[in-house]
Amino acid sequence: MGRVEHHIILGDAPERKKVTIFVDGDPLEAYEGEVIAAALWAHGKKTLRYTKKDNRPRGIYCGIGRCTDCVMIVDGVPNVRTCVTPVRDGMVIQTQKGLGQWKEGGGSEND
Repeated sequence: MGRVEHHIILGDAPERKKVTIFVDGDPLEAYEGEVIAAALWAHGKKTLRYTKKDNRPRGIYCGIGRCTDCVMIVDGVPNVRTCVTPVRDGMVIQTQKGLGQWKEGGGSEND
């Protein structure tokens, strides 16, 4: 699935500035201002975290920042709701495993 570049009612998508984000170490192109989850979906990445208990994959559920299915580690900060957090150039994003607790001395449990 990619981005909707032309909508039958809204017309063509406006020109936007391209930025680079790093997801689990891989560079991905995104558009400045779009939310992280949308940028990842545009590249086919739908698993954003894994549950602590059963290690099950989770992705976008509510899409409005109310649930926690889309949380990821963003720039070292765990539990960031990616469905409402806009991308910015150079952002470092990691798939979250478990509850995303802070590690003593900085960083997250994924480190």
